[in-house]
Amino acid sequence: MSAPVRLLTFSSLYPNAAQPNHGVFVENRLRHLLGSGGAESTVLAPVPWFPFTGARFGAWAAFARAPRAETRHGIAVHHPRFLVLPRVGMNLAPWLLYRAALPAARRLLAAGVTFDAIDAHYVYPDGVAAVWLGRALGRPVVVTARGTDVNLIPRYAVPRRLIQRAIAGAAALVAVSGALRDALLELGAPPEKVTVLRNGVDTTLFRPPADRAAARAALGLAGPTLISVGHLIERKGHHLAVEALAGLPGWSLLVVGEGPERARLEALAARADLAGRVRLLGARPHAELPGLYGAADALVLASSREGWANVLLESMACGTPVVASDIWGNPEVVRAPEAGRIVRRDAAAIAAGVTDLMAAAPDRAATRAYAEGFGWGPTTEGQLALFRRLVAGRSG
Repeated sequence: MSAPVRLLTFSSLYPNAAQPNHGVFVENRLRHLLGSGGAESTVLAPVPWFPFTGARFGAWAAFARAPRAETRHGIAVHHPRFLVLPRVGMNLAPWLLYRAALPAARRLLAAGVTFDAIDAHYVYPDGVAAVWLGRALGRPVVVTARGTDVNLIPRYAVPRRLIQRAIAGAAALVAVSGALRDALLELGAPPEKVTVLRNGVDTTLFRPPADRAAARAALGLAGPTLISVGHLIERKGHHLAVEALAGLPGWSLLVVGEGPERARLEALAARADLAGRVRLLGARPHAELPGLYGAADALVLASSREGWANVLLESMACGTPVVASDIWGNPEVVRAPEAGRIVRRDAAAIAAGVTDLMAAAPDRAATRAYAEGFGWGPTTEGQLALFRRLVAGRSG
């Protein structure tokens, strides 16, 4: 058996003790990669600098509470601080990340931590900074595109130029969906440089509840129930899931997540015709999600943009079909009747999609079986092949 590939995983989208759900999709992919035995990694996950830890400072205080270093699931994680400049910082963000990451990476090397390649996640600003880091340290860089980093941020002139330079400087690029691959190609990436490696789903963690009736009773669910999961921001479309209830008499909705849209959602839910039918559960630990998915009858994902929405497969793995907006990425996940429906992104279409789905509700075991086809195995094998090829080419 060949020696494990040694990686430095680099991303500001990575969980920490103060923000355990932040960027958990990056951690999950890495955990499965390392679990194969074919790779080792140290994580460099910069965190915005903030001086105060008081609760009144909200999310910024969570950054301040993040440890400088920690071990998560047996993986050493380092959190150097970088400066964030509100309003004017978008163009400077890669440089500020790089300025924080380079001395931290050099300290790791001086301490005896070795790595053959840099595994970077999110093209902007992280991927841009990672390519500069790789150039300074003499290591090849693989950058994974995950969504808004290539389908929104390139609309801005300076980030677009920096993204294009990062594409040229990276040794390889990964897209988590075919749609994101196309976006990278439009930005000038050579086709041979881009590999599609979709996100998988942990079918051991995400599985149907042993007793679904008990799971529903524990949540006080008495009738048909939708669930909408994600950060409470406009582009996630939770408000559309709430509004769809107007066309779904007798249905209720669970909203899982926290964020700046909470007040708006509370106001929507307070309308007379929705009173008592919407429950905002706040953020929940990752380990609690299977029970929530499994108790619901359908998941609604009404996002305006996604790369590869992990919640879709998580829900399906728990036996719960989905109704998802017709945006790029989602049709690659929802490809069979037992998986769910793809609909136009508005409240009426969501309500109609739920009605159509439930008119001939798929067997929950069939929905689970569909999700089992999206395990992490092929993605892990693809990553190992890619990293081994790069490292062999560097040493050859």
